[in-house]
Amino acid sequence: MAETTDWQDRYYDIDQVLNTPGPRTDPAFLAGDGVKDFLRNQAKILVIGAGGLGCEILANLALTGFKDIHVIDMDTIDISNLNRQFLFRQKDVGQPKATVAAEFIMKRVPGVKVTPYFGKIQDKDDDYYLQFNLVICGLDSVEARRWMSATLVNLVDPENPESLKPLIDGGTEGFRGQARVILPTITSCYECSLDMLNKPVAFPICTIANTPRLPEHCIEWASVLEWPKVHGDKKLDTDDPEHIGWLYTVAAARAKEFNIEGVTWALTQGVVKHIIPAIASTNAIIAASCCNEAFKIATSSAAYLNNYFMLIGTEGIYSYTFEHEKREDCPVCGGEAVELSFPADHTVDQLIELLIEKQDIQIKKPSLSTPTVQIYLQGPPQLEEATRPNLGKKLKELVPEGGEITVTSTSLPFSLSLRISYT
Repeated sequence: MAETTDWQDRYYDIDQVLNTPGPRTDPAFLAGDGVKDFLRNQAKILVIGAGGLGCEILANLALTGFKDIHVIDMDTIDISNLNRQFLFRQKDVGQPKATVAAEFIMKRVPGVKVTPYFGKIQDKDDDYYLQFNLVICGLDSVEARRWMSATLVNLVDPENPESLKPLIDGGTEGFRGQARVILPTITSCYECSLDMLNKPVAFPICTIANTPRLPEHCIEWASVLEWPKVHGDKKLDTDDPEHIGWLYTVAAARAKEFNIEGVTWALTQGVVKHIIPAIASTNAIIAASCCNEAFKIATSSAAYLNNYFMLIGTEGIYSYTFEHEKREDCPVCGGEAVELSFPADHTVDQLIELLIEKQDIQIKKPSLSTPTVQIYLQGPPQLEEATRPNLGKKLKELVPEGGEITVTSTSLPFSLSLRISYT
């Protein structure tokens, strides 16, 4: 069939949904030309991530009728992406994902404008995010999701309904996946569900140092023990091919020494970046779910998800939905201090370790302070050096029973308030 640029023909099936109210239609739904005009000429949508999920999401949105799409991604295309990120070809390796994806979509779906940004979400200010009607995340980074969720919560002005930007978050993990709808300040935010995440796999130091049995042990040995031994204070950049190449070479040599097979470049990158193998079919299902929710929210043509969809494809295919409730003590949308019982004989250093590992907090490089005391600050270097002696002190020496500690991190746009009691 010859390609057509006629909007009425291209979106014939979509129009069947938009022309007539259905049994689950929102009362605000305005059937006919009005809703079609909003979808195709007024709605502006932001997609964060142009990887496995993002490619699927961008294509689905364009074919659903969204004509003004923006996409942010900080990565370039690697040859390992080509098996599932179908907007890219071998000639595109090394190019920015966002730019190539945008060009591909606009070429294949005439009339759609996709505006790319090659960079970090943290580069953009509040005014940038306020221009969109809704945001879809197709990310493989928990930290980026937390940042985006908190940013959209912070944007909400109770006196300006337009400041509330719905967030649709999709994520996959092998044959498992999830899609959720977050209405900032109304439903649970990403931070509310932090304790649902799987803990990152950690290998005992004694095993990787003395008796490696798996290829992953050799890779961890190279990154955790050998890298600082050889390179000193030089930071390992897991996005730098030269650094990954060094780890691969060193890990392969160690694997050979212990007769271990399976150390590959892809596995090396996966271990140090905590990458879980992606499954194309899972990406397709979750992306479809995300775009279905975006369509429903933008058009009011049906009730949107409330608020969590889970897909489990490890043994057959099983899915279910449920409402994840807000946490009253959520540092992002709850507004209440987190109650924390802490041993009276433990030190500030031990509190920092707890904040990093605690499932419902997980703050990297936390800085701690009270209204009167700078307990420990990660930076700048002068303040870190000045507060470093406090690491070995008992927390009780610095914070009284019932006292509150403000926890901040440069990686997150919010602060956490801890109310301390001692045991």
